Amino acid sequence: MNREERQIRENIIAKCRWMNASGLNQGTSGNISARYKDRMLITPSATPYDSMRPEMIASMPLDGEYGSWEGPLKPSTEWRFHLDIMRGRPDVGAVVHTHSTYATVLAIARKPIPACHYMMAAFGGTDVRCAGYARYGTAELSELALEALEGRNGCLLANHGMIAVGANLDKAMWLAVELETIAKQYYLSLALGQPHILGDAEIAETAQGFSTYGLQEPKAKKNAKAAKPVKKAAAKSGARTRAAAAGRRPEAKRSGAR
Repeated sequence: MNREERQIRENIIAKCRWMNASGLNQGTSGNISARYKDRMLITPSATPYDSMRPEMIASMPLDGEYGSWEGPLKPSTEWRFHLDIMRGRPDVGAVVHTHSTYATVLAIARKPIPACHYMMAAFGGTDVRCAGYARYGTAELSELALEALEGRNGCLLANHGMIAVGANLDKAMWLAVELETIAKQYYLSLALGQPHILGDAEIAETAQGFSTYGLQEPKAKKNAKAAKPVKKAAAKSGARTRAAAAGRRPEAKRSGAR
């Protein structure tokens, strides 16, 4: 195991512990995977996160024998949808699955989440779909999850929980938190009455805004602007030097000049 792979394994464990400490998940019901070269690293089955160590993380080939794995412990029972997502989505570098409370409540009610908040744009469309029900760990559940994730970065799993995917572990976990937050907001807005749902154009406008969100003006441009007064001051200093060399005082600018 090289340093890069160890760091990914350690990050998986850190994310597992964090999602339990934050209330995003409970016990060992959730699971996390990350892409590493031509393999998928995934949490082992039924192993408490506090006792998990990097070498316990299971390793599965993305190509080759389907379902084969390496490691001292067998992979999560949900390895199928983790593996199928990564095999079918080259853009996905990590998958987070949790049984977070509000997302699961909506999944139990079989309610997809509409564009109740502009952050829906982060999931790639105007809604978060709810996949149909199938028993955990089955090929059928994986197929349903892939269908619900088409063109999306997250989905609900009927009577089960949620999935969030991202380019890396940090992005996938951020989206998992966003999904649970939106699920809570939608649930509470339903309790007040009929929520106002944003239109397709409004979500598309937000998605476009995300492309430049957080970008700062390059320092080079700021320095270029700041250089102008310095150049002007240097010119004045040069004029004084030349006047002194000529044995005369530089002409003072009159305050009353227009």
